[in-house]
Amino acid sequence: MRFGSVSDVEAALRGESYLPDRGLATAIFLAVAMGRPLLLEGEAGVGKTEVGKTLARILGAELIRLQCYEGIDSSQALYEWDYARQLLYARALQEGEVAVEQRVSELYGADFLLERPLLRALRAGAGAVLLVDELDRADDEFEAFLLEVLSDFTVTVPELGTIAAEEPPVVVVTSNRTRELHDALKRRCLYHWIDFPDVEREAEIIRLRAPGVEEPLARSVAETVARLRALDLVKRPGAAEAIDWAAALSLLGASSVDGDPARETLGAAVKNREDLRRVEAAWPEVAG
Repeated sequence: MRFGSVSDVEAALRGESYLPDRGLATAIFLAVAMGRPLLLEGEAGVGKTEVGKTLARILGAELIRLQCYEGIDSSQALYEWDYARQLLYARALQEGEVAVEQRVSELYGADFLLERPLLRALRAGAGAVLLVDELDRADDEFEAFLLEVLSDFTVTVPELGTIAAEEPPVVVVTSNRTRELHDALKRRCLYHWIDFPDVEREAEIIRLRAPGVEEPLARSVAETVARLRALDLVKRPGAAEAIDWAAALSLLGASSVDGDPARETLGAAVKNREDLRRVEAAWPEVAG
């Protein structure tokens, strides 16, 4: 499946309970149409990862997720050899339990190759959405390796030769910008910054993702979360926190962000001890 227009992207995402702004929908449309990776940056909780997941559902593709972390290397992202099975096979060769026509070279055949996300995505090609999540957590060397793979969607396994995607998978790369990614990677990708939603769209997101929340409560939470983001917080609440907070208040029977239920459930929106102290000190202004 491909999109006929940016409006088609907006409609498809809305159909999967994801409300994009026009800029994000345009970036997704172009990335899919041009076969280019899409690099999404923004604060944690604004919906970057969810873009990849939602696209996979819309396109009817397999979601292949590569979660980045400090110390990740190419073998963990690309492939590894199944050394335990290779050892058993080598012993069988020595003891004559394997037919002569099965050569020692088969020790490094496809049967002993363990696919990791990047190789799996290349082999799946257009049938996959590759989500490279939180690339900023990985080091510069891994970022350079990823750039090489994304440049022509091919990898070389010395024992097997070159493996290339017949048609590139849809690629979504996310970053929380804990460090600056290199220009070379950004040039390879289409880029979009996902900002926090405005009050109107956030209220709509809350209602869509938490259907049990009434409109007045959704709007009250959206307005309060907007005021929270204006404070000098270590971790500003994202849309995910707004949804959780609204759902918690709804379960407690609250109709707006005021009174004891809101203060007692602040931990659903504010996830840092110092931030909680700042919010509690400014609560009269925050609660409106």
